[in-house]
Amino acid sequence: MKIISYNVNGLRSAMTKGLVEWLSTESPDVICFQEIKAHKENVDYKQFEDLGYETFWYPAQKKGYSGVAIFTRIKPDEVRFGNNYEQSNLEGRVLSADFGNTTLISAYFPSGTSGDERQTYKYQWLDEFFEYINELKAAGRSIIICGDYNICHKPIDIHNPVSNKNSSGFLPEERAWMDKWFENNLVDTFRLFYPDLADQYSWWSYRANARANNKGWRIDYISVTADLKDKVTAAAILPDAKHSDHCPVMAEVKL
Repeated sequence: MKIISYNVNGLRSAMTKGLVEWLSTESPDVICFQEIKAHKENVDYKQFEDLGYETFWYPAQKKGYSGVAIFTRIKPDEVRFGNNYEQSNLEGRVLSADFGNTTLISAYFPSGTSGDERQTYKYQWLDEFFEYINELKAAGRSIIICGDYNICHKPIDIHNPVSNKNSSGFLPEERAWMDKWFENNLVDTFRLFYPDLADQYSWWSYRANARANNKGWRIDYISVTADLKDKVTAAAILPDAKHSDHCPVMAEVKL
């Protein structure tokens, strides 16, 4: 199963920049989108169906904000919209699809960049999501968690760790949560293959020509539960895809 995770920063905007054509060439079995900022009825979704994808959408209640989706060529056994937490569900942050004993999740973690209130909610959401994943694990599920995590884990994951040490997305508390995440029998698929590879980013500010200068952050991940570690056959970041301020990340998993 070739899986791509992609924060498109507005699905309709990305489509005007060649997203559908790129998807037809890249041809993943499943693509998990974040920050779709759209409802299905407002998108020309037939373009995706024509590529063989069944599309599942979980937009935010607020129009033009947040939202996740899963487009898949492999029919899922079950799709679950949201998790156990009301605010997360109102913001359209978690969508899950079951394939046999494996649960695939598209998740859009909150950003804390707009102020203290959202940073506080970010910490709340992280704790709630951690608990949700533990519940799935306790039920015996293998899990693949695709998404924009909005956190750089290590100094190697950010272009300037010193100047960003007080920036949301690289705060000590956030990085400690990522430590806890990966110590909880979860595996960072990209670092599984490239443990020491630097200058590999998935998001760049629109300011100061950051992308052209590769001054970025690696905040998009595909994590898998440890029981799937040996079934991950490839992982990559795809910076040549330029439909968003993010780029896609990819993993291949034998299920």
